[in-house]
Amino acid sequence: MPKGVFNVPKPTNEPVLEYRSGSPERAMLKAALKEARSKEINVPMYVGGQEIHTDNKVKMSPPHDHKHVLGYYSQGDSSHVEQAINAALGAKESWANMSWEHRASIFLKAADLLAGPYRARINAATMLGQSKSPFQAEIDAACELIDFLRFNVAFMQEIYSQQPESSPGVWNRLEYRPLEGFVFALTPFNFTSIAGNLPSAPALMGNTVVWKAARSAVYSAQVIMEVFKEAGLPDGVINLLYVSGRDAGAAIFNHADFAGLHFTGSTEVFQQLWNTIGTNIAKYKSYPRIVGETGGKDFIIAHPSARVREVVTAITRGAFEYQGQKCSAASRVYLPASMWDEAKSLLLEDVASIKMGDPEDFTNFFSAVIDKAAYDKISEYIDQAKKDDLVEVIAGGNHDDSSGYFIEPTILLAKDPMYRTMCEEIFGPVVTIYVYQDERFEETLELVDQTSPYALTGAVFSQDRYSIELATKKLANCAGNFYINDKPTGAVVGQQPFGGARGSGTNDKAGAMMNLMRWVSARTIKENFVPPTDYRYPFMEES
Repeated sequence: MPKGVFNVPKPTNEPVLEYRSGSPERAMLKAALKEARSKEINVPMYVGGQEIHTDNKVKMSPPHDHKHVLGYYSQGDSSHVEQAINAALGAKESWANMSWEHRASIFLKAADLLAGPYRARINAATMLGQSKSPFQAEIDAACELIDFLRFNVAFMQEIYSQQPESSPGVWNRLEYRPLEGFVFALTPFNFTSIAGNLPSAPALMGNTVVWKAARSAVYSAQVIMEVFKEAGLPDGVINLLYVSGRDAGAAIFNHADFAGLHFTGSTEVFQQLWNTIGTNIAKYKSYPRIVGETGGKDFIIAHPSARVREVVTAITRGAFEYQGQKCSAASRVYLPASMWDEAKSLLLEDVASIKMGDPEDFTNFFSAVIDKAAYDKISEYIDQAKKDDLVEVIAGGNHDDSSGYFIEPTILLAKDPMYRTMCEEIFGPVVTIYVYQDERFEETLELVDQTSPYALTGAVFSQDRYSIELATKKLANCAGNFYINDKPTGAVVGQQPFGGARGSGTNDKAGAMMNLMRWVSARTIKENFVPPTDYRYPFMEES
């Protein structure tokens, strides 16, 4: 069989299309939206290459138009989880033994399919199912997922090329085995790219996967699975389920072959899963890899030297893009008193100009939150703030779920820096501002560090390099992704590896080689070309 030392195509970040009026991409996306709107689909689960339909059908509707029906998906139960585990284990040997370049080819083809014939469709599915604007869908569902697939292939080759030194007469080498067992991927609603990356990253490294998609992102998960199948992914490598957390956990976390968890979601759920895994640790053949990115209470702090317009734009975009439903969204802001009057005026202008509505109207910046549960939770924070003396609603504050789950972009001004909306993750279009005295910048940095249990993203704005250095050092442990004069959202694969510590996760950095290292188990092989034939050592010779 021919062999070679292969170099994969050098990855570059997928260009972001603009969808300007009259552009071909805009016309294609409009057509894809119209096509999706015109029909109802039935979405199956995928287990061992089989499409699984059940009698338990769950309706899928756009969050911005919950009376419209996009289709139905088949809800599974514990029996389907068992089938998926068996399918993953059954596919394991063949997939793990496949030459790495052929695994790479599958996911590189998937990237090209997303960049070409599936681009409008994956973006339309994300817009309709998750209420993202065209731009937010483009940077997520198309570009970031394409980047994950291409860069992960390059990272895989880089991992395989990392080899030990060899001494004379000896050849040392490392082989990077997939984990022994199956990996469980548990994916969120807010990023289609994460939904695609969490199962595909372990699979690329030779693992087989049971994937549980968020119920509010099934519509786009279906497209991802279609892309993987068209790219040539063998049956059983990734098995896609729509089941309850209870059914999934009961089967998966009690199985001896459970080998790893790849998770993005809430801190509370991640801690529960970690606790369950720890309790069951004696049941497993190996110690499972636990990789998770969870919540955030992400900050912007401005030094008195910062440029006000830059800070305000970062707040507006960082807090309100995709309705604040990013784990990296700006949620608490610290502004100096000398800046506040001008910043407040500009912020109110920005918020007043934000057009809210259906993302299928491309003039809208802002749309609905994901579902009724999110709507109720976010609304409770706003309604309570209206009653409390320690905080003031200075913009927005209204909400209406009659046709969609709409909550206005809302700005709160807190008198107490420890008010609950400065501390607790809301995951919606609410940002709270605290105004500090200019001379207390360093004290405020300490406040930023101590306020939240999370450590995901944060940003400092300043034109003074000493204050930038001070903030960078003081805030070293409270943000896994730290931004200087930029909003705390928008990490790019290969450029800003993403993840946080403390209550925000294991910081294994999606979009970097270190994430893929978690899905392999290295074996050291030492080969001695001329083995010794005498047990005696030279020091044993008589004088």
